[in-house]
Amino acid sequence: MSDQSSGRRPPGKGGFGKRPGGAGGGKRPPGDRPFGPRPQGDRPQGDRPQGERRFGPRPEGDRPRGPRPQGDGPRGDGPRGERPFNNRPKADGVQGERRFGPRPEGDRPRGPRPEGDRPRGPRPEGDRPRGPRPQGDRLDGAPRRMKPGAAANPRVLAVDLIGQVLRGRRPLDDAFAGHPGLKPLDLRDRAFVRALTAAVLRHLGLIDAVIAKLVREPIKPRDAVAEDILRLGLAQLLILETPPHAAVSATVALTIELNMAHMTGFVNALLRRFIDEHETLLASIDRARAAVPAWLWKSWEATYGLETTQAIAAGLSGEAPLDLTLKDPATAAEWAEKLGAEILPTGSLRVQETHGRVDALLGFSQGVWWVQDAGAALPAKLLGNIAGQRVVDLCAAPGGKTMQLAAAGAKVTALDRSAQRLRRVTENLARVGLTAETVADDAAFYRAPRPFDAVLLDAPCSATGTARRHPDVLWLKQPGDIDTLIIAQDRLLDAAAKMISTGGTLVYCVCSLEPEEGPERIARFLARDRRFIRVPVRAAEVGGMAEFITPQGDLRTLPSHLADKGGIDGFYAARLRRVS
Repeated sequence: MSDQSSGRRPPGKGGFGKRPGGAGGGKRPPGDRPFGPRPQGDRPQGDRPQGERRFGPRPEGDRPRGPRPQGDGPRGDGPRGERPFNNRPKADGVQGERRFGPRPEGDRPRGPRPEGDRPRGPRPEGDRPRGPRPQGDRLDGAPRRMKPGAAANPRVLAVDLIGQVLRGRRPLDDAFAGHPGLKPLDLRDRAFVRALTAAVLRHLGLIDAVIAKLVREPIKPRDAVAEDILRLGLAQLLILETPPHAAVSATVALTIELNMAHMTGFVNALLRRFIDEHETLLASIDRARAAVPAWLWKSWEATYGLETTQAIAAGLSGEAPLDLTLKDPATAAEWAEKLGAEILPTGSLRVQETHGRVDALLGFSQGVWWVQDAGAALPAKLLGNIAGQRVVDLCAAPGGKTMQLAAAGAKVTALDRSAQRLRRVTENLARVGLTAETVADDAAFYRAPRPFDAVLLDAPCSATGTARRHPDVLWLKQPGDIDTLIIAQDRLLDAAAKMISTGGTLVYCVCSLEPEEGPERIARFLARDRRFIRVPVRAAEVGGMAEFITPQGDLRTLPSHLADKGGIDGFYAARLRRVS
């Protein structure tokens, strides 16, 4: 093959030698080309049209002119535009796949990316370690997928539930009820999973304060599962009093089972250090302050004072006993004896210890009682004698207050925006042999056919008063949640005011300890609706518990109340009357 036909430069011609007519300069004689005669079909001589390529039309898919994108491969010795390092096999019929540098915005990969391939460049901070991610192990707290019918390690399920709550922002009750891994477990193992998870969440502030003192720098987000494993191990040592060797062994084994083997030594070392130094570590921590998120502590101290805030924190750290409301309060002494329960000053029965399922307790199947915290049972009592009156229970689910109203002889309408939750109200009513009309509607827009004699509004709230029973509440709520909730509370109060007849009673209540959701809402409501006045609550109406009554005459229970009997949920309630 000749040099001309092959496109190679003949020896001694062109290149870095001199051009004819001068020392590397001057004008090329017309028609003089270093590579021989122009191939047939080449363009005519003359000025090149603007933007036209020097060596023919650009191949389809070639990159546009301009500076090479950052990270693009170097130019080689081959023909112009060739990329000698782009040797990745291309998908069938696809040209121009990029190999180096960031992809232009909006561009997408050509063809499927080879398995395991990832973009070049440094791994983003916080990225997970190399290797396959465990099945269902999600940093966003999504539930772990379990094999159908497989009975998982209860500690594995507990770690998974902790992640769903803390990173998935899912309430513990919802996560527990919907977890597929719990279905194959027997009652004892399910209770063990619940106890493990609740222990971590109830004492999360203390546990995290211990971890902060044990580590030199925060645990990386990519190792969040290992952090949950460590939390579970510390809860077993601190709260559940598991023998140290058993707690350490079981916790370290979890790092292997949950694909956190690179953290095995770390977890083992921290647990053993805690065992050796726990007295010194715990003495250096303010346990009351650690038990509550900083923003809530600040709010409570400003509202209730330091001493009461410390008592509230101590009350929230204990597990709540089982409280029951009787359909017939006159039978309290009889059922207290049968159940081994204590009659509280407010009339509720308190069972300190239960063994097995609640629905297996005496009196459940007969519809004698229902589960309801002693604090939650108080607002309905503020309506007084309501026999024969038309009463609407707004935001009624799960139905404890609806059953109280029906048992008192009222003609009750139970209203809730969730039809599914209302079905639970209907089931509870049927079990105890009571009836009520149920309406699935938004209370803010509900229009009653005629005014009611009384309205009970248990408004949606932050529920910070119920942390004894729902230990996840304190860690799921954020300061901004309060701002959103008070808008809904004002709207519901205004709607409730339109449903009530002149002379009727309106009781507003929330299971929150935040003043913005309680007394501040009532003060604003009374300022904008002059038809209503406050009717102070008397101590005799709440079992003679004068400490439950605020200076304004409203009801306010705190988790620190009845401390010698196991505490009580935090509730606020105000009683109003429409006078015009």
